[in-house]
Amino acid sequence: MNRRTFLQSTAGLSALTMLGLEARPNAKSVGLQLYTLRSDIQKQGIEKILAEVAKLGYKKVENFGYNQGKFFGKTPTEYSKILADNGLKAISGHYMTARSKAFGDTDGLTKNWDKIVEDAAAIGQEYAVIAYLIDNERKPEDYKQLFDLLNKGSEVAKKAGLTLGYHNHDFEFTQKIDGEKPYDLLLKNTNVIMEVDLYWVAKAGENANEYFKKFPGRFPLWHVKDMANTEKKEFAEVGVGTIDFGALFKDAKKAGLKHYFVEQDVCQRPPLESIKISIDNIQAAKWG
Repeated sequence: MNRRTFLQSTAGLSALTMLGLEARPNAKSVGLQLYTLRSDIQKQGIEKILAEVAKLGYKKVENFGYNQGKFFGKTPTEYSKILADNGLKAISGHYMTARSKAFGDTDGLTKNWDKIVEDAAAIGQEYAVIAYLIDNERKPEDYKQLFDLLNKGSEVAKKAGLTLGYHNHDFEFTQKIDGEKPYDLLLKNTNVIMEVDLYWVAKAGENANEYFKKFPGRFPLWHVKDMANTEKKEFAEVGVGTIDFGALFKDAKKAGLKHYFVEQDVCQRPPLESIKISIDNIQAAKWG
């Protein structure tokens, strides 16, 4: 290395240090589901929060709340610039089915889906994920309709260069339809990928590794979320709870894992502190 190259690289490192972004030699590429910071985003704005997320070392994000052509109130062009300015990539986004007005008049799988995937592709998303089924979408006939909606929605997503996915909670395991769990039926009757939420699988008393073995390659996205060692089993920062992530990540290849996101639905401390604890523990862990 010549003197000029050395000075350029050391200057770059100094700048990173001043910003609090010291290079980690073997840093893992960790994502964050931005829903964790929903209150902070509302109060402080997406620009400030994405800057904080990047400073903590996150490289990827998963969006939520897209509606009427905007991400957090920003057009695709505006939002793409904010992401790029902070060295972040939006890998995925969460959407509703829009079959019910319980969450308001929002876009989703049954409303403006073509526009949703078009805008998702415009900001570089690779996945569009159905986030949640509200209570009145969980009847047997609702699930049977959902299978068809997901398969058709998947074809629309493919045309835009995206992959459609489904994100679970615990009810997909605790319910029964004709003697089967809705989660199993989703795997058998649709062609979508599954974004497995490891907390909710554990909360339902299920073993994610068994699903990885039974349906290999169907789980490219994970929500890495811990469970407190308490009677209520609250959400916890990754690495401070009871979930054995080391055992789960041993089957990452079989599952087809490509990206994982920290998410904490409810935090007992300021959310930015919680996501710092989570990423620091992940970076220090042998898994991930």
